Amino acid sequence: MSECKPYPSDLSDARWALIEPTLTARRKVRLDRRPTGQPVKVDLRDVFNAILYVSRTGSPWKYLPHDFPNHGTVYAYYAAWRDEGIFAQLNYDLTGLARVKEGRKPEPTASVTDTQSVKTSTNVPLTSQVTDAAKKIVGRKCGILTDTIGLILALTVTAAGLSENALGIRLLDQAKGTYPTISKSWVGTGFKNAVVEHGATLGIDVEVISRNPETRGFQVVKRRWVVERSIGWIMMHRRLARDYETLTASSEAMIHIAPIDNLARRITDETTPTWRGTY
Repeated sequence: MSECKPYPSDLSDARWALIEPTLTARRKVRLDRRPTGQPVKVDLRDVFNAILYVSRTGSPWKYLPHDFPNHGTVYAYYAAWRDEGIFAQLNYDLTGLARVKEGRKPEPTASVTDTQSVKTSTNVPLTSQVTDAAKKIVGRKCGILTDTIGLILALTVTAAGLSENALGIRLLDQAKGTYPTISKSWVGTGFKNAVVEHGATLGIDVEVISRNPETRGFQVVKRRWVVERSIGWIMMHRRLARDYETLTASSEAMIHIAPIDNLARRITDETTPTWRGTY
């Protein structure tokens, strides 16, 4: 790792030890395919720290500080890791470790599902953004499925006009494929019979949790508050406050990066810094 004053988003030695084996193994596979077999000079830890900097601060790639590797190099690694599913794999591995640390089994049996509509920037293709009629937002919709302590198990990003049912079905398919042990899922009232019936075909009991109609204003909804809290956790990463990504695959990768950061801190008992008092 290069010698420079660390940024608050940089990985500690303990957190890097959790992430390094996956990135190093992936690099070895690529080097084995190189005609020259010459090692790449860039430091993987510097690259990952640069990606975390973008995620945490919301900085454009070209605005990366000069003590990081060149922004083009960082983005090339980010795009390769995105396309090869490295971020999703890290999220999966760290989720299992975090669950074990909480005294739970690595494979969850229950889940909670919710969606969030996010405004898009002007560079996002019109074909991948639509108006969410219910929330009056032009942008994309993110579907998230978590375990009962709020760790993200599945996610998908689509145009905001896609129905809750379509997102719910995608999330159940993805979650069941990754975690065959899941047999229960709690969802909001936006999800209808199609999701419940699809869940039954997968061996998942889908239960719709409704708000108390007699309570006015904000209320904590049973089970659903868990996934809503998870959305709050990842929103500490400012890159997710608005969707700037051209590809929905990049949007999903950026969401994966936030819990990777949070999970690594959770496993190593390091505090996740907030934005309060940082100015």
